[in-house]
Amino acid sequence: MKEQVAKEWVERGKHDLDVAKLLLREGGYLDVAVFHIHQAIEKYLKGYLIYKGWGLKKIHDLESLVTEAMTFDATFQKYLDLGRKLTAFYYEERYPPGSVTSYSKEEVEELLEEAEELINKLKEEIER
Repeated sequence: MKEQVAKEWVERGKHDLDVAKLLLREGGYLDVAVFHIHQAIEKYLKGYLIYKGWGLKKIHDLESLVTEAMTFDATFQKYLDLGRKLTAFYYEERYPPGSVTSYSKEEVEELLEEAEELINKLKEEIER
């Protein structure tokens, strides 16, 4: 059962990752692309953690989720800064007032590259 639930989270995360790539490729709103990168990582992390037996928590804090993943594999520590950065963005963007955070295309490409590295590691663990 947990394997099926984990795969459902991964599938939903894949949708968010695909949307982020599409927005970046087509010149769409970069802030929305970053939001979908956050969402993709969140869903892949939750899938991985559920696969490991973790009880679902309805949180959006990637730093906390990466910290949870580190209890199973300490090498996830490498992604704490990414988690911090995307979580800060998430809360700044989703809870006005305030202006939209501005990212360059190059910055979003770097975030996407690091996100895909983390996601590939998570997928490998789930698909074993």
